[in-house]
Amino acid sequence: MTLPPDPKAGDGLAKAARRAAEREKQGNANPEPSLGARLGQIGILGWTIVVPTLVALALGRWLDRIFATGIFFTAPLIMIGAIFGFWSAWKWMHRS
Repeated sequence: MTLPPDPKAGDGLAKAARRAAEREKQGNANPEPSLGARLGQIGILGWTIVVPTLVALALGRWLDRIFATGIFFTAPLIMIGAIFGFWSAWKWMHRS
């Protein structure tokens, strides 16, 4: 003796099929960026952080040589450059 098929089970299968078809349609409309594009984004973010830090380092070393102060200007300017770089990267990530 077999039980009649559950009508709710068929609805669940139909819903799952509709959701899968909708996800596939959305995936085809908005494809993921390529690996090269992702690596480019990572590179841009890296340089966005590194360049202000290095500029601040160079400025700090120059000021320390002029005033003969050791690392009095270099240390805080590195931190300021890094903070500015991370802030710029954060803004770029949320804009894209």
